[in-house]
Amino acid sequence: MKNDKQQKVSSYPFTRRDFLSTTLKVGAAAFTTGLLPKLRANADCQYNVLFFMVDDLRPLFGCYGHSEMHTPNIDALAKRGTLFNRAYCQYPLCNPSRTSIITGLRPGTIGVTDNSADFRDHLPNAVTLPQQFKVHGYHTRAIGRVLHIHELQHDERAWSVRSWGPAWIPFDKATTPSWKALDVDDHELRDGRTAEKVAEVLAQIQNQPFFLAVGFYKPHLPYNAPQKYFDLYNSQTFNIDTDATTPENAPRIARTNWNEIRSYEDVPNGTTPVSQEKILELTRAYAASVSYTDALVGRVLAQLDALNLTDNTVVVLVGDHGYHLGEHGTWGKNTLFEVSARSPLIISVPGQTYPDTKTDALVELVDIYPTLCDACQLPISSELEGISMMPIVEQPTRAWKTAVFSQLNRGGTNGNSIRTKQYRYTEWGNNGQRGRELYDYHIDPNETVNIANLPENSDLVADLSKQLHAGWEAALPDASEQITVPQTLPWDINNDGVVDVRDLILVSNSFGKETPEHPRADVNKDGKVDIIDLLYVASHFGESCIASASSTSVSSDHVENISEWLTEAYQADDGSDVFRSGIANLEALFNTVTPKKTTLLPNFPNPFNPETWIPYDLAQDTDVDIDIYNLKGEIIRKLNMGYQAAGTYRTKGGAAYWDGRNSEGELVASGVYFYSLQAGQMKATRRMIIIK
Repeated sequence: MKNDKQQKVSSYPFTRRDFLSTTLKVGAAAFTTGLLPKLRANADCQYNVLFFMVDDLRPLFGCYGHSEMHTPNIDALAKRGTLFNRAYCQYPLCNPSRTSIITGLRPGTIGVTDNSADFRDHLPNAVTLPQQFKVHGYHTRAIGRVLHIHELQHDERAWSVRSWGPAWIPFDKATTPSWKALDVDDHELRDGRTAEKVAEVLAQIQNQPFFLAVGFYKPHLPYNAPQKYFDLYNSQTFNIDTDATTPENAPRIARTNWNEIRSYEDVPNGTTPVSQEKILELTRAYAASVSYTDALVGRVLAQLDALNLTDNTVVVLVGDHGYHLGEHGTWGKNTLFEVSARSPLIISVPGQTYPDTKTDALVELVDIYPTLCDACQLPISSELEGISMMPIVEQPTRAWKTAVFSQLNRGGTNGNSIRTKQYRYTEWGNNGQRGRELYDYHIDPNETVNIANLPENSDLVADLSKQLHAGWEAALPDASEQITVPQTLPWDINNDGVVDVRDLILVSNSFGKETPEHPRADVNKDGKVDIIDLLYVASHFGESCIASASSTSVSSDHVENISEWLTEAYQADDGSDVFRSGIANLEALFNTVTPKKTTLLPNFPNPFNPETWIPYDLAQDTDVDIDIYNLKGEIIRKLNMGYQAAGTYRTKGGAAYWDGRNSEGELVASGVYFYSLQAGQMKATRRMIIIK
């Protein structure tokens, strides 16, 4: 990360001007950024707002540490904004979540806990997010599926003109497959037409301040997308590891059984197990739908650029809730598990001090409303039940909420859940009469065992229950005391103000040692220094707590170190966030290095069955061809990599992939094979082994 993107942190206390006490309930809090630097370049103009709402979208992008995903446009948006790694919906179902976002109020307040309720039946005079912008002179418009209740998208109080959406064609799930790879162009499908309409509307409203909400339906079921997005994912190799078992000791009410997807033609109904092959097929289809949506986001952002609006537009991308891809035997949302409550959230504000920033601050989707008002300097109503996230955008390491809250009603029984930095605690029924759940994400990131009923956790359960019942107001940043930003970062091992390769090396040099070379090398405080500590550092690579820090670039001398760290990380990968993020950042470091010489490296794994990756380094831009030979010297497969830029191609995302098949598509037999690299004038050959 370049110096101008590094985080400047100082002892910066909040004052009365920063924190406004309100009269709602027991003193709900609303933050403003009155003392922070003004982001607007021209005080006479107002920022526009481009607000993407995406259905059933979990944080499954490259920028969230999933290097197997093809999401270049959303990744690019994250590079110019702030990625919220711990953003949570208030209700993991479409209508309650979207209504909470648009009203800035929580489901219990608005009386919306299902997909048919209209908040205006309960709060007829509530001022919605677009309504707030409209009354302050903005042109407000909704394109696509923004709100679940049809009438709310045509509410004259909120929108300047009637909303537009592509025609909905009803279908029978019982005779419809769960996915289709279609031979069509992007604009021929429902969401593609939405993106084209948004581009048209942007051209029409470019000369006035606007609030434009864009709703994309995919990756909602059925997972239909153009064939080219399915082609991005090889069905034999693409996979997102999921544990389909329900958590041990979890109460029965917490469990579901694949939900809505079982109503589709090609998925077994009832309780019939779904095969691993089918899970892989569905996961690939979901990923293809995500990539299709990413392309449409890119289409809209390209139009924003073409109209010279980017530098004056706040852009928000959010999923209405999380989404299970088989975790805990569930496909869909509507649970209080982590993958259902956690949503993707990216906010980009023109001129923000620290773009390309990830934050682990606990935030909620109910915070979006006051955040957009704050960014555009509109009044923030004292009745909102969220707080502005702009202080986090401006200072990503600022101390923030101690917990976030989600709820769910299942069969008339309420479930209430609290997520802290380390734990998720859930109560079903009054005071947990129908069951309690507790998961410790430091030791059990995949929620495999419910530890709420263990005797040794009784005090912890009591504390978390007290925090849950104290409610969201009690979890807000404490305005009665000065809130200062930490002067040091726990992953800045040498405490020089920036997380860089030197910190990684300090951790690596302490692997397996009883006494670490540096006292801070044991980042997770588990009494040993290993690859997990290094990945904690890698996941925060580039963060800084000083205004002028040293460069976070790496040189060719570090290539072998990174390669060794990645090898160990791949072997130990448990699928948790720290592995995802750390591995993604280590892989990204390769892209910053130009090797000293072109080199063909050993394939991995070796021996292999049936697939392998062939890594190499390129010292200069050149055409790359790889040939596979048998012992007779016959070429059995050609891998034409094309023209490639100088760099390292050592990760699964960059190395040449061979599926173990010959040019006829047949799996080859076990034995010894050779592979050669032709890169410009350089040619090299290596031996490899396949064992079945």
